[in-house]
Amino acid sequence: NKWRTVFPNNGRQWKDWKQGSMFYSGNRIQTTKYTWFTFLPQNLFEQFHRMGNLYFFFLAVLNWFPQLEVFHRGITVLPLIVVLLVSMIKDITEDYRKYQLDKTINFSKTRVYDK
Repeated sequence: NKWRTVFPNNGRQWKDWKQGSMFYSGNRIQTTKYTWFTFLPQNLFEQFHRMGNLYFFFLAVLNWFPQLEVFHRGITVLPLIVVLLVSMIKDITEDYRKYQLDKTINFSKTRVYDK
């Protein structure tokens, strides 16, 4: 519910600008979803919200019980690992492209018009 206030840098409204700029650290664009530290937990959290991944995870857990074991344990975990790795690779490349686009936009030259 915070509104962003933009003040021209002409000296007349220095007090208002100083008070308004305390809430904002900068004017850069960031559209990336992940950081280096949050990629794995956040991506796994999003992956296991999909019903297909939960189904394969459930089958892998059931296969760890000897009474319910149908296939070898590694065989039931393999499809889940492959799907998760492919999705992670897709997400990391997509996020890296967003990072590169943000970087080019943030370092581009701009013109500021002031009376």
